[in-house]
Amino acid sequence: MVVACKKILETRAVGHMGTLDPEGEGVLLLGVGKATRLFDYYLQKDKEYEAEFAFGYQTDTLDATGTIVATSSVLPQEDQIIDACPKLIGKQMQMPPAYSAKSVNGVRAYKLARQGIEVQLSPKEVEIYALSLVRQTAPNTFLMHVHCSAGTYIRSLCRDIAALLGTVATMVSIKRLRCGNFLLSDSVTLDELTVLKEKALLSVEDALASVPRVDIAPERYTELCNGIKQPTVNDSGDIFTVYCKNELFGLGCNKDGKIHIQTYLRETN
Repeated sequence: MVVACKKILETRAVGHMGTLDPEGEGVLLLGVGKATRLFDYYLQKDKEYEAEFAFGYQTDTLDATGTIVATSSVLPQEDQIIDACPKLIGKQMQMPPAYSAKSVNGVRAYKLARQGIEVQLSPKEVEIYALSLVRQTAPNTFLMHVHCSAGTYIRSLCRDIAALLGTVATMVSIKRLRCGNFLLSDSVTLDELTVLKEKALLSVEDALASVPRVDIAPERYTELCNGIKQPTVNDSGDIFTVYCKNELFGLGCNKDGKIHIQTYLRETN
């Protein structure tokens, strides 16, 4: 996707703000130009998905692209899945799939797994805010809705709900509905991007419009340009945009009584 966008927009400055499963679809947030500096900010945003879980078999990748490694004759019914969902809501330690983009000694886990090398991964804390059954889509296959924190693997969630039900399962489709404040309905396809090109892009200012804004007094403009930290204007510990003379300087936070610009976004040329 990133490579395709680079070609369409004729720029090398394109980066994604969080991976999506290779067979997945839906919202994939991309930064172009200086917006690539927002990677760390958007990577931590919560997400919503719809995904199909097929019960009765499990693959090595935990999705439809893998090889079946386990089967079970235990096939849960709708009411059993509904009853299991609340048990997985909340903060929890989740084990990532062996076939994932996690780094193991500088090498992606999926590359090691493809070579038959046993991958030792560590569980990571994630949070499931909501998990519900949408409908049954095929025999033993159910469409689930998930609202979760950044870093959550839906394939692992599929594995975990199956374990609660005494069986195994595989994620056979996934669609990301939302990333932070960006919705599927706001997205464009590659074909649309090919036609619209730069017209499809949001300005950084518009992309950050929902973030609280702090305006620095105009007489402090030169100081800001020279990197001189300004006194805090509120007690918030949250991230906010920093403006002066209606010009976006970046994303900042309060620290030790000063405004620290964590992500510099001002145009300098």
